[in-house]
Amino acid sequence: MSLRKSAASPDAELDVGHLVEDAGRRSRRGGAILLSAQAVRVLGQIGTLVVLARLLPPSAFGLLAMVGAISVILDLVKEFGLSAATIQKRDITQAQVSALFWINSVVGAVLGAALFLCAPILAHFYDQPELTEVARWMSLAFVASGLAVQHWALLRRQMRFVTIASLETTSDFVGFAAGIGLALWGAGYWALVAQRLCGPLLQLAGSWLLCHWRPDAPRPTAGVRALLAYGASFTGSQLAVAFARSIDQILIGWLWGPALLGLYERTTRLLMMPVNAIGAPVYAAAMPALSRLVDQPARYRSLFGQVMQKIALLTMPAFALSAVTADWVVGILFGPSWQRAVPLVTLFSIAATSLPVAQSAGLLYLTQARTAEMLRANLIDASICVISILVGLHWGVTGVAAALAAVGVFVRMPLTFWLATRRGPVTVGAIWRAVAPPASAAVAVALSVGYLREFLQAPTVAALATTAAVALSVTLLALLAWPETRREIHALLSSGRFAPPSASS
Repeated sequence: MSLRKSAASPDAELDVGHLVEDAGRRSRRGGAILLSAQAVRVLGQIGTLVVLARLLPPSAFGLLAMVGAISVILDLVKEFGLSAATIQKRDITQAQVSALFWINSVVGAVLGAALFLCAPILAHFYDQPELTEVARWMSLAFVASGLAVQHWALLRRQMRFVTIASLETTSDFVGFAAGIGLALWGAGYWALVAQRLCGPLLQLAGSWLLCHWRPDAPRPTAGVRALLAYGASFTGSQLAVAFARSIDQILIGWLWGPALLGLYERTTRLLMMPVNAIGAPVYAAAMPALSRLVDQPARYRSLFGQVMQKIALLTMPAFALSAVTADWVVGILFGPSWQRAVPLVTLFSIAATSLPVAQSAGLLYLTQARTAEMLRANLIDASICVISILVGLHWGVTGVAAALAAVGVFVRMPLTFWLATRRGPVTVGAIWRAVAPPASAAVAVALSVGYLREFLQAPTVAALATTAAVALSVTLLALLAWPETRREIHALLSSGRFAPPSASS
């Protein structure tokens, strides 16, 4: 018996043939929509982070981070890369998507039950009895998100970016309101639990309401094994990344407790907000567009180069500015009780200059169905990351941050570019040419603002305005030194948008 609404058309929900001709335009438009929405979300996240950091102690954040480090890994197992399979496969069928839906739903329920049952073990590992109830409530998120994986994938497959942006923004702001309200009420770390649960629950309801696709009853389906193989390779590579990102927090929480972990986790989260804010919409907009252009190498290469350059331009100069004004960032956002986080902000800002562009190289693997290669590359990257964390632990949390920053810029990013371009239409030289102008702007911002700091000792409004103006001016001047970005800036000023790909693309 079919569970779909009779009025819904599976073919209409799955068909993407009409998206091929203007995939580049849709991708740029979708990226602009999602980035605008993400800018609003990041402002809300930063505002909420600032308010909650002043209402709750670092140990409250550390307690949630202990569960969060495990949840990041389990969340990838729940999805099993099947949303990426749905987006990437051009001729996927109703029966196949239905099968993937039931797989995601069952895995989400199993993981939720496992976290619920293993909560006492987690609490014993960290020697924090409060973790038992926290982990049990957080287990609900896996059940909810497992039921929404395929609906979100279909929204992205159809490039319905306004719908995606609206749902994500609404769920975020409801969570912000719940967290701040409960913190003001005196709920302590339960305010953070409520904030974390709002997102998956609201996104489940919204995706089912706005995506008209409904699954068929579960039954054996041809072609699912190939999709599972794609998802397995993707999941393995993402698990390697997630483990590399979580092992530092797991070890810090185990060795030094929730207070120091809270300090480390809040700093990491502050810097990861803009990284995720840019990376998520870029993947959502670029992956379906690049997947449709995989048989057109020139257009594929042109669009990917644009994606990489704009990511680098949005992140590298901004994080360079953050690195040289770290003490101001901490003082203004968190207050004097968080001054120990200043060196962490500096080091994580340096690491963040390379992270978004390195992550975006993964689009080459996914859109070209090279997930087995992606798994190998991410296992190599994760091994390097874990080794640097273990070495850095000798010098405490600052040593961990320093090791991640140095290895990220000088080892992981170049290696990631080289591995991702060993096959396919994009060469490693093309990637370096795309990121060179923003990288030069970042270096210029760091040097000029660092020199200016000699004359601006206090973070006054005038001083902040001055550093921001100098950073913007230096970035523009550095970009004007490159012919390609000169053309982009000229097109932006003359027509109000970035130049489209050339006719040859």
